[in-house]
Amino acid sequence: MGGPDFWARFALAILAAWRVAHLLVAEDGPGGVIAWVRSRLGQSIIGQMMDCFGCAGLWVAAPFAWFVGGRIPELPKLIVIWLAVAGAAYLLELFLPTPIHIQPQEIDNGLL
Repeated sequence: MGGPDFWARFALAILAAWRVAHLLVAEDGPGGVIAWVRSRLGQSIIGQMMDCFGCAGLWVAAPFAWFVGGRIPELPKLIVIWLAVAGAAYLLELFLPTPIHIQPQEIDNGLL
């Protein structure tokens, strides 16, 4: 662990975890599917996890720990990688600028 392959996998895992967590928490998804799922889950435990980037990011990062750690990583190493990926994805979320949402403007076709 610690070679160039590890660091490349680690960086990819951070970006992938951020992307999936951001999709779940802050985007409507293709065809509004993610927004529909979020609304259906409401205040359930899973619904609440989809309202918080830190919560969603933690669970989303879990499978990426295996990707980074290799075939059968030792449990303590796996836990540290998991938390590092989740933490780095959360830092990305905190430091990236808030996107600008442009809403269509209604045009008044009435006479002046």
